[in-house]
Amino acid sequence: MWRLVTYAHRQVARVVPAVSRPPHELLRRFGALHVVRPLNAAVRRLAHVTHKWQMEMEWRVAPVPEWYDTFLGQYYRWREDRVSWIWDRGVYNVLTMAPGARVLDLCCGGGFFTRYFYSGRAAEVIAVDFDPRAIAHARKYNAADNVRYELGDIRRSLPSGSYDNVVWDGAIEHFTEQEIAEILPGLRLRLTPGGTLSGYTVQEREGEAHHPDHEYEFKSKSDLARLLLRFFRNVLVFETIYPERHNLHFIASDGVLPFDPTWPQAIRLSRDA
Repeated sequence: MWRLVTYAHRQVARVVPAVSRPPHELLRRFGALHVVRPLNAAVRRLAHVTHKWQMEMEWRVAPVPEWYDTFLGQYYRWREDRVSWIWDRGVYNVLTMAPGARVLDLCCGGGFFTRYFYSGRAAEVIAVDFDPRAIAHARKYNAADNVRYELGDIRRSLPSGSYDNVVWDGAIEHFTEQEIAEILPGLRLRLTPGGTLSGYTVQEREGEAHHPDHEYEFKSKSDLARLLLRFFRNVLVFETIYPERHNLHFIASDGVLPFDPTWPQAIRLSRDA
């Protein structure tokens, strides 16, 4: 009997202090981590399957949408392809932004990058797209306190105001070369001194048909750089090449570009004399 009382006392002594701990610590103490980890793995597998279904329904049956739900990339394509190009664009655009920047996000689509990349760095993001379905999706699934989604066609009018950064990402190819040349001066006027335009597009692949929604695909880094240089003093274009696509990333500004020797966010050293 005494042994039973002693055992019970020890168990109570072990449990009572734990009750005052945070719930996640208490759950781990009693082995719940061994349940939660495989549960989350199962949830990810389920999300992979359901996003594959969504991909098939949206992109294998005409008409296909002009904007892409990037959650398909996160939960389906990334696991299938194991390539990072879809995230490169968000990272390179954020690289141009100072904390607290005011950002104009053109052709924002469903708003994934607006919320999960730019809004975490910016003080305010104005995001615009001409497709009411894209804007409805963005407002429903990618809302944030410092983001405002607006419906509009940038060929006809651009949001007013002054911005530290303009992002034109994954969309410049949806316009003709003439339309691009007509839009760029308005973007330059809306940038603060030293402000930056950035984005990415696909390079034309010789002998392959264009995407049906693409009006102009740039033929090379030089082709894109020459156009941007007509409107901005400094231009950087670099490429990332993957089996299924050839991407061109661009940064344009009248001020200092990232990776320049005088870029204040970095230091450049060399052991060479």
